[in-house]
Amino acid sequence: MHFIERLIQSIKDKKSVVCMGLDPRMDKQGEIPKYLIDELKDPSKIILEFNKNLIDHTSDLIPVVKPQIAFYEKYEALTALKETIKYAHKKDLLVILDSKRNDIGSTSEAYAYSTFKVYNADACTIIAYLGFDGIKPYLSYKEKGLFILVKTSNPSSKDFQDIFSARILNVPDSDVEVIVDHITLERNYIHMAKLVSKWGQNLEQISNFHNLGVVVGATYPQELKTIRKIVKNSYILMPGFGAQGAAARDIKSGFNENGLGGIVNSSRGITYAYFKNEKYPADRFGEAARDEIIDMNKKINKEVNL
Repeated sequence: MHFIERLIQSIKDKKSVVCMGLDPRMDKQGEIPKYLIDELKDPSKIILEFNKNLIDHTSDLIPVVKPQIAFYEKYEALTALKETIKYAHKKDLLVILDSKRNDIGSTSEAYAYSTFKVYNADACTIIAYLGFDGIKPYLSYKEKGLFILVKTSNPSSKDFQDIFSARILNVPDSDVEVIVDHITLERNYIHMAKLVSKWGQNLEQISNFHNLGVVVGATYPQELKTIRKIVKNSYILMPGFGAQGAAARDIKSGFNENGLGGIVNSSRGITYAYFKNEKYPADRFGEAARDEIIDMNKKINKEVNL
């Protein structure tokens, strides 16, 4: 069964478009509770226990989780990543591996293999600056999902993604500057969105959506509205909710009238919710995460008519 079909069905069943980011941190207060660190010692064991507790408390409320591979690499805990993915599947959750790979040829093939065969993720994030050569190996896994970065949630995304540019024909490759008249320029994130739309034209669709999605920061609601019109058949992964400042009203334009078309990610806002509420001692971090998701579902569903 295709990723997008499973995602849509789970969204409908659970009445939720929330994605919980699993980004384990244990460097300061307010992250993975100290009692787990003191008790288990080994980073892989600590992270796996933390993730399993979160999943146990939230799997009935959400369709998908998104582990960021960098944190597992940092703590030399890739075994915990594999076991987390396995446990998430056991609990009826889809998994997007947030790895943002960016390469071509045999290297891209190796990245795709590790993502879908070694880690057994259902989908992943990719940087497509290298063009179609960079995503082609991933598309050979026809039942898996991809999310191409188009407009990211960080403030400095404007340094490149917002620059105006255009493809100009018949200019020698050696020229680094050119002066032209009567050329329409578009922002680079628009170019990328149009490329994704083109790359997805021949992909199988389920409920008008295919497996080639995009990443658009919820912190840029106007850009989200524009991109939605371009990638009509792509699901949009929207990071930036909660800790990065985006609210439920900011993501409304990412969805169609049936409440489909997007998933909203929150990482720190969910997994470390216990630290911002005195109601929850550290050993009840799972309960705090659950209550945070219940609140997110309520606010988001009101906006997107799910």
